[in-house]
Order: sequence, then C-alpha cells, then structure tokens
Amino acid sequence: MKSPNIIGAMLMMASMLAFTLNDTAIKALGDDFPIFQMLVLRSLVTTAAFLLLAWKMKALILCLPLQDWGLIALRSAAEIGAAYFFLTALFNMPIANVTAILQILPLTVTLGGVLFYKEKIGWRRMGAIVLGFFGMLIIVRPGPDGFNLYVSYALAAVGFVTIRDLVTRRMSAETPSLMVTLCSSIALLLFSCAAAFSQPWVHVSSTEGSLIAIASVFIIGAYLFSVMVMRVGDVSFVAPFRYTGLLWALLTGWVFFDEWPDGWTLIGAGIVVGAGVVALSREAQIARQAKRART
Repeated sequence: MKSPNIIGAMLMMASMLAFTLNDTAIKALGDDFPIFQMLVLRSLVTTAAFLLLAWKMKALILCLPLQDWGLIALRSAAEIGAAYFFLTALFNMPIANVTAILQILPLTVTLGGVLFYKEKIGWRRMGAIVLGFFGMLIIVRPGPDGFNLYVSYALAAVGFVTIRDLVTRRMSAETPSLMVTLCSSIALLLFSCAAAFSQPWVHVSSTEGSLIAIASVFIIGAYLFSVMVMRVGDVSFVAPFRYTGLLWALLTGWVFFDEWPDGWTLIGAGIVVGAGVVALSREAQIARQAKRART
C-alpha cells in the first residue's frame, strides 16, 4: 500500500502532466485558430463539467459572504487576463520556454504576500526569491536578442496568476474551492463569447475539434487532481513535485513540436526551480513549527 506522500506526489505529477497536455493540444491548433473561439468551445465543456461536479459534491452554494463574492469577481477577472496572455504566449513561443517562466509563480505569490498582506518571511525565503528572479532574467534575457513581445505576454500571465492566487488566499473557508473554480469558468466563458464577436469565426475541422475536446478533458482532470492533491500527504514533500511540469513541457515540446530550449534557458529554469523548492520547503517547515507550537 502506497503512503499518503507517494500518492500525493503522484497526484501532483498527474496534475502537472494534465495541464501540460492541455497546453500541448491548444498549441497544436496553431496561432491561426481564433483564440477566443477556442476559449468559447473549451469553456463550454469545462463549465458544464464543473457545474455537474459542484452539484454532485454539494458545492453549488450561492449563499456566500458578500466579501467572498467580490473576491470571486476579482479572481475571475485575473483568470481571464491570465488565460489570454498565457495562451497568446503559448501560440508564439516554445512550450518549455513559457512553462519555464511560469515556474517563478510560487516565488511571486510569496513576495505578493509580503507586499500586500504584510506576511513575514526570513532571509532564506527572501534569498530564494532574489535567486529565482535572477534565474527568470536568464530565461527572458532582456535585450534586443533575447526579449520579445511574447515574453512580456508570458510575464503578464505570471502577474495575473499571482493576483488570482493572492485573492484566493483572502476567501473564507466556507466558500468551496469547486464553486470558485466554477465561477471563474463561467466568467471566462462569458468574456470569451463577448470577445469572439471581434474575430471572424472559422470552420472547425474534425482535427481541431478533437484537439479542443482533448484540451477540455485534460484541463478538467488537471483541476481535479490539483484539488485532490491538497488532501493527501505532507505539503513539504508533495509541493516540489509541481516542478515536474517543466519536465513534461520539455518532453512534449521535443516530441510534438521539435522544440528544445537553449542552454541559457535551461540554466535559468534550473535556478528558478531550485529557488522555488527552497522557498516551498522552508514555508512548509515554518508551518509545521507553528502547528507544533499551537498544540
């Protein structure tokens, strides 16, 4: 029988794989396929699935605190921004490069907690944040040769996801995570429907329809695995396995798109991942100490 930590690690890796396969299917559509049309079609499937899950799990709760509804609205807006900028970058950059930039997220969320919520962190986590941002600079390489418009789109996606996660932290425990996810999915669907009028709709071939269906299945699975993983194992053991997403992205980029990052990108990604593991491990250690102190 597998231990809870092993199960948690497997769920985390499965979640990262599902997210990466969703990205792979979307990227395979090509940048000629209208982004908002794709979001409408995918959001129709995911919203229906999340609605059914919320109803089955009795998470379809409308009587939420007014403050949480405001936070859900803000989170949904951040989700829309993250989806647009991330997908635009994904269509125009190697999948591993985009994924490498997104590995900075745990560090930006930690820094956001310090700046906006006055959370206290020690020198180890602050050093990890500084090191992680140094690694990110190696990946994006500001300058005429390394930086381009779509790198800025990937960085904008990091900013919106950071806002999304910081807002989520402020929600009360009585608001189900699945309800929050459902609201974000509905908001993305409505925004995509409105924005789709600005683009001509194209005929969806059987191949394109299959890719969108595959992406929908994998994004649903990714969210389910990410919810399940929070209930299994120790955070300090499980959390670092989120960085397997970069390995999956390297593999799918090589196999499906004949893409492989250059040496500097790999070095920068390694620095970001190492800094993130240090920060996550230290955060989990402090949480355990606080728990022991309370008991």
